[in-house]
Amino acid sequence: MELELRHLRTIRAIADAGSLTKAATALGLAQPALSAQLKRIERSLGGELFERGRQGVRATALGALVLDRARVVLPAVRELQEEATRFARSGSPAGTERRSLRIGGTHGPLLGGLVDRIASADPGVAVLTRTSWSEREIAACTAEGGLDYALIGTCGESAPPEPGRLEWTEVARDPVFVMLAAGHPLAARREVGLHELAGESWTDVPGDGCFADCFTAACVRAGFTPASVYETDIASCVHLVQVGRAVGLCRATFPDTPGMVTRPLAGTPLLWRHLLGRHPHASAAVDAARMAGHLGAAHRAAVARSGSYTRWLAARPGPAREGGTGRAGGPARGRGRTAR
Repeated sequence: MELELRHLRTIRAIADAGSLTKAATALGLAQPALSAQLKRIERSLGGELFERGRQGVRATALGALVLDRARVVLPAVRELQEEATRFARSGSPAGTERRSLRIGGTHGPLLGGLVDRIASADPGVAVLTRTSWSEREIAACTAEGGLDYALIGTCGESAPPEPGRLEWTEVARDPVFVMLAAGHPLAARREVGLHELAGESWTDVPGDGCFADCFTAACVRAGFTPASVYETDIASCVHLVQVGRAVGLCRATFPDTPGMVTRPLAGTPLLWRHLLGRHPHASAAVDAARMAGHLGAAHRAAVARSGSYTRWLAARPGPAREGGTGRAGGPARGRGRTAR
């Protein structure tokens, strides 16, 4: 794993808070998720960054070195983003610049659909995109002025990152489905109980929200603990499912794919909310209501590409549907990580 800016922010947050519990609260993460993230960072750097004790945590010699560098790097990067933003908005002669729109998103099917719709409806707008596995990184960059909009997801009613700094609109919500190899014994079923997958290995994409914890909690409620989880990119997740090495988690909008099927989980134990974030004082080439409309249209198109999802929706009365049911433009009621 390569060290990223979000890792430096995490290290600084732990040092400033003085304990993993307080840092997890400040970062909007569950403590086990933060502890696991810290262990991955420490492995990448070759040693422990903090000593744990009854009074909290204290930086080791290696931790002090990393913190010294982080306190120089992070403000410098923020200043660079702010300067670049000011230049992008005023660096061209008046009347000659092309309007630009900067959108950040976690990996998923909606970002491409959103860009396509903006290009069709607003051809005078140049769209620049940035993707990351980290919802927190995308949200922080938007709050600091480096992006105009953040397109992320949260599970259940979890609150999105950067509370108080960004305005969030919930555009749609979907159930989380399971991906199975086409030859899997449960592939012919209309829906699958989570407890029926107790003996399986799992695969999912990385992220720094609470989805991993929510999934583990759902499994515990179903009577088991996941034996193993392969965390990798989307293409590798699909391959592991197709060859029968693992079963996967996905948004219900995941498109039909040869060699595998997606199936609803009985009782819908996991939900995914699609959120659009914007700084309340930022100006953008496309206003928030119009953006939410484009994103809602992209979501409906993604739903239509998933045969299993359209069948799931058709079997339910309108008010009971979870996915894309008149939620575009509504405020997010809570705060997130994604099943891609």
